[in-house]
Amino acid sequence: MFFYVSKIAWFVLQPLVAITLLLCLGLVLSLIGFRRAGILSSVLGGLLLAVCALTPAGLVMTAALENRFPRPELPAKVDGIVVLGGSFDTRVAKSRGEPELNEAADRMTEAMALARRYPQAKVLFSGGLAAILEDDVPEVDSARDFFAAQGLAPDRLLLEGEARNTAENAEYARVLADPQPGETWLLVTSASHMPRSVGCFRVAGFDVLPYPTDYRTPLGASLYRPSSATTRNLEKVHFATREYIGLVAYWLTGRTDALFPAPSAPSSPAVDAATSIGAAAPSL
Repeated sequence: MFFYVSKIAWFVLQPLVAITLLLCLGLVLSLIGFRRAGILSSVLGGLLLAVCALTPAGLVMTAALENRFPRPELPAKVDGIVVLGGSFDTRVAKSRGEPELNEAADRMTEAMALARRYPQAKVLFSGGLAAILEDDVPEVDSARDFFAAQGLAPDRLLLEGEARNTAENAEYARVLADPQPGETWLLVTSASHMPRSVGCFRVAGFDVLPYPTDYRTPLGASLYRPSSATTRNLEKVHFATREYIGLVAYWLTGRTDALFPAPSAPSSPAVDAATSIGAAAPSL
């Protein structure tokens, strides 16, 4: 039930849909005689559109998520690499019959680079079919083809194709990986998605070392310079809003251990290195 409710709620709450609904509401209110309320709704919709498209709001919102878990120093030994789905365009894959990476492709390319760095580590990909209306192919099918094309040995690859959201990613990945005490498993996903992911893995009882990738924001003064392509500004507001809503919803339903998960206290040399970097890096 949570899966379907979350998909429907997000369709209504995503920024462009919400703005469109406000503008339509303003028109309807004006037509039925509530002129002042109609103007207010239309002006609010227009202001929100301007803020999303013309300001660095999306950059700032996204940077706060991306800077939450700094990339750690890698340990000498890694037993496994967990890669979360979200990197493939499953609609294209279904219609064209071959895997197609999307804007989150860094999850896959970074995972492959780590797999080459740690040739004894297992690579676990978790990603099923997250669509409600479309009958797309599961991401796990594209992942299998991608890793095979990159030369990853089949006996190193663990594929989990049932998960439809981040909480299920964590739960099913833990069962498939069966991590043992003392093992080090890296978690690879987009930097903006890492806080919610880590919260879910903690609830699932899967101790992972966060390794964020797929950064969408710059550092320094450039953060406050919006793109001249308004669609890029809108896109960042869109994805950041989804993450913040996801954090609240997951926390309220017990799927994460905190409203805004943060690096934990050191408990091993590998985690020690990660959190020492986190203490030195500013968080927005």
